[in-house]
Amino acid sequence: MASAETAAEHERILREIESTDTNCIGPTLRSVYDGQEHGLFMEKLEGRIRNHDREIEKMCNHHFQGFVDSITELLKVRGEAQKLKGQVTETNRKLQSDGKELLTTMDELKQCRLQQRNIATTIDKLTHCLPVLEMYSRLQEQMRTKRYYPALCTLEQLEHTCLPKAGGYRFCAIMAENIPVLRTHIRDVSMSDLKDFLESIRKHSDKIGETAMKQAQVQNSRDSDVTHQQRTGSGRRLRKEAGSGTEVDRSGGSPLSEQDSGILDVEDEEDDEVPGAQDLVDFSPVYRCLHIYTVLGARDTFENYYRKQRRKQARLVLQPHSNMHETLEGYRRYFNQIVGFFVVEDHILHTTQGLVNRAYVEELWELALSKTIAALRTHSSYCTDPDLILDLKNLIVLFADTLLGYGFPVNQLFDMLLEMRDQYGEILLKKWNQSFRQIIDQDNYSPIPVATEEEYRRITGQFPFQDPELEKMSFPKKLPFSEFVPKVYSQLKEFIYACLKYSEDLHLSSTEIDDMIRKSTNLLLTRTLSNCLQYAIKKKNVGLAELVQIIVNTTHLEASCHYLEEFISNITSVPPDTVNATKLYGTSTFKDARHSAEEEIYTNLNLKIDQFLQLADYDWMATQGGGQASDYLIDLIAFLCSTFAVFTHLPGSPIEHARLPGKVAQTACMSACKHLSTSLLQLLLEADVRQVSMGALQQFNVDVKECERFARAGPVPGFQGDTLLLAFIDLRQLLDLFTQWDWSTYLADYGRPTCKYLRVNPHVALALLEKMKDTSRKNNMFAQFRKNERDKQKLIDTVVKQLRNLIATHQS
Repeated sequence: MASAETAAEHERILREIESTDTNCIGPTLRSVYDGQEHGLFMEKLEGRIRNHDREIEKMCNHHFQGFVDSITELLKVRGEAQKLKGQVTETNRKLQSDGKELLTTMDELKQCRLQQRNIATTIDKLTHCLPVLEMYSRLQEQMRTKRYYPALCTLEQLEHTCLPKAGGYRFCAIMAENIPVLRTHIRDVSMSDLKDFLESIRKHSDKIGETAMKQAQVQNSRDSDVTHQQRTGSGRRLRKEAGSGTEVDRSGGSPLSEQDSGILDVEDEEDDEVPGAQDLVDFSPVYRCLHIYTVLGARDTFENYYRKQRRKQARLVLQPHSNMHETLEGYRRYFNQIVGFFVVEDHILHTTQGLVNRAYVEELWELALSKTIAALRTHSSYCTDPDLILDLKNLIVLFADTLLGYGFPVNQLFDMLLEMRDQYGEILLKKWNQSFRQIIDQDNYSPIPVATEEEYRRITGQFPFQDPELEKMSFPKKLPFSEFVPKVYSQLKEFIYACLKYSEDLHLSSTEIDDMIRKSTNLLLTRTLSNCLQYAIKKKNVGLAELVQIIVNTTHLEASCHYLEEFISNITSVPPDTVNATKLYGTSTFKDARHSAEEEIYTNLNLKIDQFLQLADYDWMATQGGGQASDYLIDLIAFLCSTFAVFTHLPGSPIEHARLPGKVAQTACMSACKHLSTSLLQLLLEADVRQVSMGALQQFNVDVKECERFARAGPVPGFQGDTLLLAFIDLRQLLDLFTQWDWSTYLADYGRPTCKYLRVNPHVALALLEKMKDTSRKNNMFAQFRKNERDKQKLIDTVVKQLRNLIATHQS
């Protein structure tokens, strides 16, 4: 069993040796030497070698004859090969000799092809480099001539198109390094130009605004002419032309300009005399800078900078000078600057895309509108000249119309003008107050003498006065009123004209204008003229004749009020009977003035009476009265008679309106008599008069009788019966009671309607009795020797006691 395995193993090793590379036979042989049957393996190996040798020998014997034949053929071929070699060598020699010239030609061709390729390469490179050099040269020329926007476009093309095609040459690298420097330089220079532009428009905004406002004024004049022609019936074609002209002007005021210069052509050929407002400024720096910053990718930075700077300029423009209110030129410069500012902004809005937008411009306009209105309110409040206010109003209207033509809302400006209307009215009232006072101070308070027909027509042309009776009279003659009346009436018309001037061009309806004029005229009548009339009535040293003339004057002015109503209706084209139309208060004003004058007449008369009464010098201890009235009272009666004679015998007595109305004269006379009666009673009862004798009462009674004689004489016609005597009835009954000593009747009938002494007040009677009792006591030492004096004293005491009881009874 073991020998079979050994034999099988040796067989395997032998097969492995036969089939394995000799380099790898080591491990196989080692396995043989590691085993115990080394000899047996060697025997088998030798047997195997012998077998292979026998096979090799058999194979050699089999192929030997073919090998010999092959050698023999090979020896034959060697000779032929030597001969062929010689022929090939000769052929090669001949070929080399013949191809030498061809090789030379080929080398020359190769060299030419190389030169041709180099030339083509050079041409190609130059084709890419020459545009770079030409463009760089153009860039330098544009920079030298300060054409920065084309230079920036050239720079962009050079950087992004030409240099990448040219390749990595040294000059290209130098150019590439200079590109950021050039770009920065262009940006800085354009910004410098923009700053110069902003400074320029700041300086020229006044001139720009002035030109724009002149254009608006010319346009308004043209529109007014066209409107007038339309009203006359000849303007259909003119209206069409005016409408198209307006559209041209408005569209020309802010067109979209594609030119780099930014100068607008806003005028037609027919209007060359007024240049376009934007023609005064070259806008090209703005457009260049905008394009440059857009190309540089910094448009937002440029927009923010421009808007920031313009806002600062707007605040400077909107800041008025402290003395702007002194002259109209101050306001004009202020408006010109604002208009110039917004004309520029409107032009920038319409000629650039997005540099400023509508919201930005509207924001600036809102700021400008609020500050302008505030400034105008402040500065106009200092103005006291109505002419300056009127010129300012016209300037504001032109300012508003100018900006309205550029599309800015101006309603607030017109609202402010309506507010200024009240201030203008107040200034007018102050001015007319001075005029009225000057007229009053210069008036002679005498009827106007008229010597000729021309003079009469001149005065009646100033004041609507008609009197058929006066016209029938021959010259010379006198008008019933003084110079005050036509002058005041003319001033009223001038005031109405002044109010009308302010209302023009405010886009108000005729009804609104009419209402405004009527309200202002009412203020003039009720405040200014009324105060001036009161001033004329109340001023010092005004006489009764002057007061009478004032009453006559106000009467005629009152009658002229309906002519003023018609005058206002004619200039406003609003019928006076329009619903809700304001009525003039002239009638009430002149009535009130007339009543004040009448009251002043009464007051002055009473003051004169008081002055005469101050001259009274009664001897209150007189034993008996005199036979005639006191001197002061005689003078007083004479004064009253002359005064009432003046009242009722003014020049032109046949003409009723030239006389003090009878009722006023009667009232004045009654008032004077009542005041005289009351003053005489007060004189009798005043505290300084401690004692009154019966003789003094008798003298007092004589004076009262003189007063009654004056009243009975009828100093003023029109009183019925003894009406005027009633003014002295209280005093008469009191004196009759004391002089007749009829106390029994008084005490018995007191309180009855039929009492004889109904007008005697028991308190007054008691006070007077007390004065008489004191007189009796003073003379008591003499009275004891005279029985009648003692009886009289007892009687006075008894009456005093009864009066006190009577007063106490009625009080309880």
